[in-house]
Amino acid sequence: MSVSYVSALLAAKEACASQHYPQGALYVVATPIGNLADISLRALQVLVLADTVACEDTRHTQQMLRAYGIEKTGGQLMALHQHNEAQGAQALIGLLRQGQRVAYVSDAGTPGISDPGARLVAAVQSQGLRSIPLPGASSVIALLSVAGCADGTGARGGFAFEGFLPSKATERAQAVAVLQSEARAVVLLEAPHRIEALALALGVLGERLVTVGRELTKQFEEIATLPAKELSAWFAADSNRLRGEFALVLHPLPPQTTEGLQDSVLRLLLPELPLKTAVKLAAEITGQSRNALYELALEIKREEDPH
Repeated sequence: MSVSYVSALLAAKEACASQHYPQGALYVVATPIGNLADISLRALQVLVLADTVACEDTRHTQQMLRAYGIEKTGGQLMALHQHNEAQGAQALIGLLRQGQRVAYVSDAGTPGISDPGARLVAAVQSQGLRSIPLPGASSVIALLSVAGCADGTGARGGFAFEGFLPSKATERAQAVAVLQSEARAVVLLEAPHRIEALALALGVLGERLVTVGRELTKQFEEIATLPAKELSAWFAADSNRLRGEFALVLHPLPPQTTEGLQDSVLRLLLPELPLKTAVKLAAEITGQSRNALYELALEIKREEDPH
């Protein structure tokens, strides 16, 4: 047992001693996204009390539990991930009906956001059983808290969570085109093997600020804010920046004229799509007339290819 967490387990037991943890309930437990010290006392107590711990990867979760000094047998760990979530949910519901306390954890962070868990919770609720959230670490909230997002007037607003954009280039370009007109801050997630492609796609957003969070809460954490057009060069400047897991925040869209938005959206779509398709999608994004957008698209085409 790691000496570092002996006092944490004792503190968890003492702090939670007077709290009620009902049986036959699913506990959705947020776990650290990197730094093990980010676990909550309540999460430690529930993981100790749990009859079964459902998780994405049993080996990963077993390692995490042992780091805290919590021992579970192989039979107390249940694999439940995106490939078996529907079937696994039925087995888990059976355990809840037996009166078990079941904790569900993803590999890192809060389950059911970009990780599996949403279908599991829906299935549990459909059976009239209880789901109890244990809040904790989230890369989304962590990065937003230090991004300093503000719109062009200095006001703070809401944000949109998009998670992972499509992996295919054309679909990703279309998704970015939609984000072009999203006035709120937007949170994206990306894996290391696709981060360069995402940076290239976001480059068309020009001066719009992007905050990049790499390896959040870990030893080599790095956070930087720069214009979208400079993202590719920023990653290319240091190969270490391509390592780890990524969260990104597109800052709120600065105020701009409708004409400027139309031009920006068309310039983003035209290189990737046939003219008529680009115009149709631009009309859906901006709410403007297809005829007017068609004329603008022709002007852009003539400007880019005068011959």
